[in-house]
Amino acid sequence: MVKGLKLSYNGCIKEKLLRKILPSKEKAIKSLKKSEKLLEDAKKNFNIELWDGTVIMAYLSIFHAARAILIRDGWREKAHACIARYLEEHYVKKNKLDRIIVDLLDRFRYLRHEDQYDVDFFATKTDAEEMLEFARKIIPIIKKIIETT
Repeated sequence: MVKGLKLSYNGCIKEKLLRKILPSKEKAIKSLKKSEKLLEDAKKNFNIELWDGTVIMAYLSIFHAARAILIRDGWREKAHACIARYLEEHYVKKNKLDRIIVDLLDRFRYLRHEDQYDVDFFATKTDAEEMLEFARKIIPIIKKIIETT
């Protein structure tokens, strides 16, 4: 994240944290497949009670699913928060995606960040369960968007 930058959609564009690329439904589908694989890995971590591992893998699953929309639309992010800002601008404001999806994306992005970088933070079983549940729900929603638009 650029120091001092308030990450709005326009800020992401201005700071080149969102950049135009060639749209690719094929690459978007590959990102979704990666998302599904990461979700399976997250479930395996959960089954052996590795909460931190579950949180990291579930977040990556969510990230790749959400990123698939950008790829399909012809955008590349250089900051995870900019995925949420893009989805707000192009999907939530146009009633193509529920606001709660972006809110949870932001919440879980923050949780993953804490888990990965804060030496005093340890994910709980509840954190892991919530992220797994969201990943399970978001993949089919995004798959439908990719396939129908």
